[in-house]
Amino acid sequence: MSANGTDAPATPRGLVRIDALDPSTTAEKLIEILNVDGAVIVQNLITREHAAQIQQDLKPHFEADGGDKSGFFPSTTRRATGLLAISDHCVDLALNPLFNDVANRLLTDEFTYYLGQEKHTSISKPQISSTVGFQVNPGGRQQGLHRDEIDYHMRDSDRPMLIGCVTAVTKTTKENGATIVIPGSHLWKDDRCPYDHEAVPAELEPGDATIFLGSTYHAGGGNTTVDQARETVGIFLCKGMYRQVENQYFMLALISKFSQKVPPEKAKHLSPKAQRLLGYGISPPFCGFVNYKDPMSLFFGVNDAETVVL
Repeated sequence: MSANGTDAPATPRGLVRIDALDPSTTAEKLIEILNVDGAVIVQNLITREHAAQIQQDLKPHFEADGGDKSGFFPSTTRRATGLLAISDHCVDLALNPLFNDVANRLLTDEFTYYLGQEKHTSISKPQISSTVGFQVNPGGRQQGLHRDEIDYHMRDSDRPMLIGCVTAVTKTTKENGATIVIPGSHLWKDDRCPYDHEAVPAELEPGDATIFLGSTYHAGGGNTTVDQARETVGIFLCKGMYRQVENQYFMLALISKFSQKVPPEKAKHLSPKAQRLLGYGISPPFCGFVNYKDPMSLFFGVNDAETVVL
């Protein structure tokens, strides 16, 4: 019996591996595995050449990152964000047909409602939640096991609402910090605590990827090597309705067209309370960051009790 009162196997089951180049590999097959394990390793999601191109694109951004100040990531980990703006090769990865087919089937939301006595149905497609490159350097400790959906304060009844695809651009092993995953943890209730002994490493060759649900417990592994950096790229998609109904950022842009000011400059003249109400602040723990910083501090210089340190 484990410390959380549940039976835990001495050796957790490994992740299923499936080859994207196999004609029998379909979105339906991946979803079947995800429904059981919450994660699956997809070999050859992209080519090694594609992975090498992404690695070159992200190199200067890893070098420019000063590291995490909050402690969520190891101090030796370097990150690159906003990948679709800095790398066309990351755009191609985000548009990968197999990953998108899986995401569309899992996250597309159909909602039926009445306007007066007339019935309507709306369909909401997935959107980018975040795009992040990770470079886990030697000596980096293991990250804490977590669910990515914590950003959205998800509960059992709200799932699934997010899916992640972490693609290797270097060889990733247990020793150099491969992502660790707890198979089946997407089925756990929210009050169940994850433990390291329940997790298995998702070891990948360049071009391989781990696709997992936002409710699956996982973490960046510890890098116990002395000379190997583990580099991966994460593309995360969420249900499309998790956003503001009236897009305040473009509304400010529309207003600014007449005042010759860009949105942050317009918002800079508002109070911190108004800035946060517009959506410029972070919803803890991390939702709404820019370059892993709170926009309130990054753009407006506001560092008060509500500012989130990342």
